[in-house]
Amino acid sequence: MIDHIGINCADLDAAKTFYDKVLGVLGHRRVMDFDVAVGYGTDEPDFWISTFEGVGPNRENHIAFTAPDAATVRAFHDAAVSLGAEVLHAPRLWPEYHEHYYGAFVRDPDGNNVEAVCQTANVGD
Repeated sequence: MIDHIGINCADLDAAKTFYDKVLGVLGHRRVMDFDVAVGYGTDEPDFWISTFEGVGPNRENHIAFTAPDAATVRAFHDAAVSLGAEVLHAPRLWPEYHEHYYGAFVRDPDGNNVEAVCQTANVGD
């Protein structure tokens, strides 16, 4: 059901120091590292920390739900739009993550960034 979870941090460097150490004790490590986001996991990034300009209190959470295919990601997007959800990113391939990452991002009624993702999509899906 859950593909990955992300939280936003006011001080990304402090968060990196914290999660490097505490997740390292549990056998996890940094798997991906970008300027404003770091993904932790054992083999793949399951937990993300990130920041953005103007981040403040009551920061949104990010939750990505697993979808079996690109068509289901599009159906998730369409269902959310039909309920009036704000579209953060329409369904598409995200090659900057990896070549088969197909996701759509919307805002839930409480302002959280909710995603449906298929990690095995092909261009023709």
